[in-house]
Amino acid sequence: MSERQGRTGRKRDMSRDSAILQATLDVLAETGYERMTTDMVAARASAGKATIYRRWPSKAELVVDAVESLRGEPTTAVPDTGTLTGDLTSLLDPSRNGPASRKLEVMMGLLSLLPHDTDLASAVRRRILEPRNQAIRTAIQREQARGGIGSERDPDLLAVVVAAMISYRSIITGEPVDHEFLTTLVDGVLKA
Repeated sequence: MSERQGRTGRKRDMSRDSAILQATLDVLAETGYERMTTDMVAARASAGKATIYRRWPSKAELVVDAVESLRGEPTTAVPDTGTLTGDLTSLLDPSRNGPASRKLEVMMGLLSLLPHDTDLASAVRRRILEPRNQAIRTAIQREQARGGIGSERDPDLLAVVVAAMISYRSIITGEPVDHEFLTTLVDGVLKA
C-alpha cells in the first residue's frame, strides 16, 4: 500500500456547512439567483471557493440545500396528528414554522428561473418538490386508511391538487397558506 492510499484526508468540518448555507440565503435574497456567484457566497461565509465546490458540485445544488436548511425537519417526516387538516397544517403552514415564510420568499424568487435552468429545476424537483409531494401523499393515504377519503380517489392526483392550490395561493394571490385555508382545502376539495 502506498503512502497516498493509506491517508484518509482531512475530516470535513460540518460546522462550515451551516455558515455557507446561511451565506447562500443572504446572498440569494440580496442579489437573486442569476446574479449570485460562488465568490459572493465564499466571501460572506469566510470560506474558500474550493470548500464550497467540494460540498456542492453546482450552484443549483448549493441553493437547494440552502433552501432546505430553512426547514426544521425533513418533509419525509410526516406528522400524524390524527386528521388530514392537522397533518397538512404541520407540513405546510408557514405560520407554524417561522423559517417556512423565508423559504417561501426564496422559492418564489427561484420559480421564474426553473424553466431556464435545467440544473436548478432538476435539483428543486428532486430535493424539494418530490419529497414534499411524497409527504402530502403519505398524509392523504393515512386519511384514506382512516376512512376520511374514499380509497378510489388517487392519492397522487390529490397531492398534485394540494401542491397546485398552495402554489397558486402563495404566488398568484399572495394569501397565506394557513390552517383556515388548509381546512377549506381538505373539506371542500379533498374530501368532497
